[in-house]
Amino acid sequence: MYDFAIVGGGIVGLSTGMALYQRFPNAKVVVIEKEAVVANHQTGHNSGVIHSGIYYKPGSFKARFARQGSKSMTEFCRMHGIDHDICGKVIVATKPEELPLLDDLYSRGLQNELAIQRIGVEELKEIEPHVNGLGAIRVPQAGIVNYRQVSEKMADIIRGNGGEIKLNTKVEKIDENFDDVIINTNNGVIKARLVINCAGLHSDRIAAAAGYKTDMKIVPFRGEYFKLKPEKRFLVNHLIYPVPNPKFPFLGVHFTRMISGEVDAGPNAVLSFKREGYKKTDFNAKDLTEVLSYKGFWKLASKFMKEGMDEYVRSFSKKQFTKSLQELIPEIQEDDLIPAPAGVRAQALQDDGNMVDDFHIIMGKRTIHVCNAPSPAATASIEIGKEVVTRIPEQSHLLEAALTK
Repeated sequence: MYDFAIVGGGIVGLSTGMALYQRFPNAKVVVIEKEAVVANHQTGHNSGVIHSGIYYKPGSFKARFARQGSKSMTEFCRMHGIDHDICGKVIVATKPEELPLLDDLYSRGLQNELAIQRIGVEELKEIEPHVNGLGAIRVPQAGIVNYRQVSEKMADIIRGNGGEIKLNTKVEKIDENFDDVIINTNNGVIKARLVINCAGLHSDRIAAAAGYKTDMKIVPFRGEYFKLKPEKRFLVNHLIYPVPNPKFPFLGVHFTRMISGEVDAGPNAVLSFKREGYKKTDFNAKDLTEVLSYKGFWKLASKFMKEGMDEYVRSFSKKQFTKSLQELIPEIQEDDLIPAPAGVRAQALQDDGNMVDDFHIIMGKRTIHVCNAPSPAATASIEIGKEVVTRIPEQSHLLEAALTK
C-alpha cells in the first residue's frame, strides 16, 4: 500500500512528488507513467521558456504561480546545476493599433507585481537590433531552460527519498473505497491511500476513470515550429513576442532562443487529430471523435473561425508562416527556416465553448485531479505541486492522521 500514487510523470506530477516528500518525508510515494521515460509529452515538447506571468488575470493561479514559479524554478536550477538563462524578453507592438493593447498589457503586468519596463523604439533596437517595432515591454524575469532536464532531476529526487516511478504503466480504472484507492493498470493493481491525477493530455480521462464527470474536455492543439538556420541565429538575442490578439486565446508566433543556442520560431495553433499528435499525419479515431462530437468544441470553432483558418493556412504554407514572422523581424526569409519538432497543448474546454483560463483542480474523496495545466504549467510546476499538497488536509483527515503517526 502506497500513501500517495501520482498518475503522470510529466513535470507537474514530478513536482507534486517532490512537494509530498517535503511535507511528508516518510511517505510511500509512487509515480505512474505510461511511457518509457518521464516528461515525454507536453513537458518534453515545450518551448523551454521560464514565463513571468504578465499575460494572466491578476490574482489568478496562473498569474501568481508563474510569478512565484519563475523564482522557484530558477532557484531549483541553480541548486542542482541545471543550465538556464534569465535572458529576458520583449513584447513588441508592430502596428499603431497594437499600442493601446501594449499599454493594457503593461498595466496588467504591473498589477501582477512584475518589474517590467515600457520601452520605445531606440531601447528596443539596443536589445533586439533586427526587430521591427513601434514600442515594447521589456520583461527581465523571463528566461529559458530545458524542462526535460528539470524533470529528470525531479525524478532523481523522488527516487532519492525512497519513491518509485513505474514506467510503461498505463492506468485503466480507479476505484475509490472508504480507506484506499485501487488503481488497475496494464501491469497489475496498485493500492494507495490517495491518488493525485497529473495526467496532462489525459487528465479528463483519468478523472472519468475514477468516476468523476466534469463539464470540460481536454482538446489537443498542436503548435508547429521552425528553427532558424545556424547562420541566422544572430537575428535573435533573447525572446521576442508579439502583442497577443485579445480575441484569440493563443500568444501568436514568436522567437525563442533555446538553452542549446538554437532559435525556435512559432508556434501556430491547430487542432490535433490525436492527443499526442506531433505530426500533421498523426490520427486517432477515438481522440478525434471525442472532439468532433463535443458541443463545446463547435461553439469555440464558430467563435474563432477566421483566426482558426489563418492558423491552418500557416500550418500548410511556409510562405504564410514566414510572413507572420516578418512582422517582427523583416529580414527573415523562407530559406532561413528549417522544420522543428511540434508540441501539443492540453487545453481544457467547457461545454459552453469557453476555454478554462486558469489552472483547475478538482477534489474527489480520495483523489485530487489537476484537470487544466497548460502553459505556463512548466514554469509554475513547483508552485502547482505545493498547492496540491496544501489541499491534502481538506481531502482526508484520515490520511493526515495516518501519515503523522
